Amino acid sequence: MAFSHKQIAESIHGVFNILGFEECESYLLFYGETALGNGFRAFLYFLGLAYCFIGLSAITSRFFRSMENVVKHTRRVVKIDPSTNAEIVKYEKVWNYTIADITLLAFGTSFPQISLATIDAIRNIGSLDAGGLGPGTLVGSAAFDLFPIHAVCVVVPKAGELKKISDIGVWLVELFWSFWAYIWLYIILEVWTPNVITLWEALLTVLQFGLLLTHAYAQDKRWPYLSLPLTRTERPEDWVPVESTSCKYESKVCNEYSELHQVSEDEINDIVDIFSIHSRNGKVYEEVPSTDDVAESSNRYKQNKINLENSHVLKLWKQQFADALMLESTESRKLNNGYLRLARISWQLLLVPWRLLFAFVPPYQIAHGWIAFICSLLFISGIAYVVTQLTDLISCVTGINSYVIAFTALAAGTSWPDLVASKIAAERQTTADSAIANITCSNSVNIYVGIGIPWLIDTAYNFVVYREPLQIQNAEGLSFSLLVFFATSVGCIAVLVYRRVTLGAELGGPRLWAWVTSVYFMLLWIIFVVLSSLKVSGII
Repeated sequence: MAFSHKQIAESIHGVFNILGFEECESYLLFYGETALGNGFRAFLYFLGLAYCFIGLSAITSRFFRSMENVVKHTRRVVKIDPSTNAEIVKYEKVWNYTIADITLLAFGTSFPQISLATIDAIRNIGSLDAGGLGPGTLVGSAAFDLFPIHAVCVVVPKAGELKKISDIGVWLVELFWSFWAYIWLYIILEVWTPNVITLWEALLTVLQFGLLLTHAYAQDKRWPYLSLPLTRTERPEDWVPVESTSCKYESKVCNEYSELHQVSEDEINDIVDIFSIHSRNGKVYEEVPSTDDVAESSNRYKQNKINLENSHVLKLWKQQFADALMLESTESRKLNNGYLRLARISWQLLLVPWRLLFAFVPPYQIAHGWIAFICSLLFISGIAYVVTQLTDLISCVTGINSYVIAFTALAAGTSWPDLVASKIAAERQTTADSAIANITCSNSVNIYVGIGIPWLIDTAYNFVVYREPLQIQNAEGLSFSLLVFFATSVGCIAVLVYRRVTLGAELGGPRLWAWVTSVYFMLLWIIFVVLSSLKVSGII
């Protein structure tokens, strides 16, 4: 009888622990948080998590704008015509679009997972067990990338508008390496060296990212023996349409910059017509006579242009802070509905802290957008770190299994930049290439870089110091999640292929069918989350 009472007491204690009635000693900002009730603390942490998601959305928009400026950069190439001995000036794009999708877009939007896993690995140096931000979180992020992001992108185009992948060959290569990444993860965890990771396995994982880049570039350039014999159709010359990347600021500073820049060009129109005419896609070139007068005029023009741009970039940066404090736009002032106008003002007021913080990111006009690109990545990484801390606290105060948190809130939080970037690409680009490539390539980057680099750090240290491999905890639950992911991902890709065959495009189409597809993708994600959560919780 006493034994039965003891069992009952332990069961009640376990239930109370799961429901979060056991006090959590961890805190976010100050120790006084522990005096609050666990339910109230969970509510506050969920609010903080939602607010961080808003911040990630805002900074990702700025990140995407800076990346556009990086990708559209061209270089001036001068060649000598052997027959006329005249200079031939040609403007070529610096970035290959396929490589830009894999590195700048996919790597940039996956930077939260990569940075957090790397920081976790550095903190975990000296331990034989892998850190908690390992494969579980990244498999959950892969599911979020594949299902909810596809669900959003498929309904983004306007009703009836179709957006398809223009280069099926490149997408198939990226899809292959995305699936192979998770097959490789299963092999090294369950088949090759069960439950442990060796130094060579970690090194091979990282090196496969280079193979992905090489294979995708070979397919883009249609290298013989390394590419699929598939033709490219309707590929746009520009990574985004010219009108989409034009200046859209509603500030007089931007207008003033455009007007003054135009005046400056008009003043030296005779020089520009001689040496710098090129098309919007940077492929038209002109012959240039080699004269000292033109060279001197060209140098003077360039210096005046640099001075003009520098002064107005500073004005644009100053205007960013002014815009951050603007609570009402011109459109909002025209609204007749007072409640709707008040709601918009309240929303803008909620965004003010984020907008002021992100105003410190330099304008993307500086250094072809590279400074803004790097600063945006730093802000994304910082917010993602706060998201991780909040999810740990939510797990602590509610008693929810940490792997369940990883599959849901943490995966969604760190993958939020992926969602925003793919949504923007689906809205602004004329094809579906970058929107879908970001999804498939982000999954590859998560494994080859997001897991590979942290594993390489820990395994290298363990090999040198202990001569021991890295131990992986809960490998059985992870393997089950991989199997569920494979099954559901086949269902996702099959629908995309079916839409391409029947509708002629992967994204958009009739509004009803777009929403049906979106709901189907979300159901696949729910199936993955529920089954994986039940497995890691020991229920199935």
